[in-house]
Amino acid sequence: MRLVKNFDALNKTPERKMCLELVETALSSIQPDKVIKKNVSISNNRLTIQNLTIDLNEFHRIFLLGFGKGSAKLSYYIEQLLINHLIKGFVIDLVPEHFKKIEYTIGTHPLPSEKNLLFTRKTIQQFNNLTITDLVIVVIAGGGSALLVNPYNISLEKLIETNKMLLRSGATISEMNVVRKHLDLVKGGGLAKILYPARLVTLIASDVPGNDLSTIASGPTVKDVTTKEDAFDILKKYNLWETLSLSIDELLETPKEDMYFRNISNILISSNKTALETMEKKAKNFGYKILIESDKLQADAQTIGKMLIEKTPPHTILLAAGETTLKVKGQGQGGRNQELVLNALRTVSNDVVISSFDSDGWDNSAFAGAVGDYKTLEKAKRLNLNLEEFLQNNNTFPFFEKVGDGINTGRLPSNVSDLMIVLRK
Repeated sequence: MRLVKNFDALNKTPERKMCLELVETALSSIQPDKVIKKNVSISNNRLTIQNLTIDLNEFHRIFLLGFGKGSAKLSYYIEQLLINHLIKGFVIDLVPEHFKKIEYTIGTHPLPSEKNLLFTRKTIQQFNNLTITDLVIVVIAGGGSALLVNPYNISLEKLIETNKMLLRSGATISEMNVVRKHLDLVKGGGLAKILYPARLVTLIASDVPGNDLSTIASGPTVKDVTTKEDAFDILKKYNLWETLSLSIDELLETPKEDMYFRNISNILISSNKTALETMEKKAKNFGYKILIESDKLQADAQTIGKMLIEKTPPHTILLAAGETTLKVKGQGQGGRNQELVLNALRTVSNDVVISSFDSDGWDNSAFAGAVGDYKTLEKAKRLNLNLEEFLQNNNTFPFFEKVGDGINTGRLPSNVSDLMIVLRK
């Protein structure tokens, strides 16, 4: 069964079909069952995660803690492997899931909520008596910054407002997470301090360009090198400090003591490189030249589509991954991937197909992203749709809904940032 539910409806030309096959291949490669099978195994009470082997007999208790978009399904497969060893577990994600030993909470994203806060505080209470004989498997996926929250010295309402303004500011994911680290007790190594002195093994699915482990989900088990002053500078850069009426006392310094991080293994098990490499391998079957632009692309969603098209020579497929930024000015519905494609349609030629999509299937709306080409423009013209009107209000979802070129996957249990494809005949 295809992950792109409307594959046949989108498949209007041979070039589109190749593009959609790459979308399907990319999404399939990062699904949790494949990720866990590739990275994790257990034999004779020895747990192996990539090059790390842990003798489970050395621990009196084994726990699991998971948070982030895609963490539930990853945790599901880990629970199956550890079913005879696991004492208890706690996971928060966005989609329904069933466990045998793990307590599961459906939280909210992209903004934190009372649900997320209650989950975090309840979980922390459960881990208040850990010792060196305890092992905690921590499963982290992108989106964990919103799902695991315990504000330091501000109200939940103010934390929500801060996150809302950061998301609309045009700040990069790294900049946003620097601010989040200094507002929250579980971020920037804070969780490592809370779980100390237990042995921690953290499995990380990255949604961050460049895979900086201290940025993914705001680095809850990674020693942080940023300071309160760094967070202050970012808030000033985007004119948020006075707007939010934050005081310096409402920022905390993240744990800097080495002892909290000596007994932790942070292991990257999935990233956009997995999807890029799989797409590259598939694309070679099409007889086109392949160009990998970047696996850590960070650019303005309103301009990068045009730039990617310009970088794609004839008879070439360009592949890229990363996370664009978008300064939201309108009140419309849609996300940065649809914004990228719709902006690119302003200058797209008849020999180009462009697609951009979110690996978790949700581009701030019910579409994962979109595909665009001359067929899209023809349909828009027939329907008398004005591209500029939709763009001015950041209203991209209704546009692609009307022309029928939104990519529909539903929410997926995976999250490795955004992926882009340009095919030029």
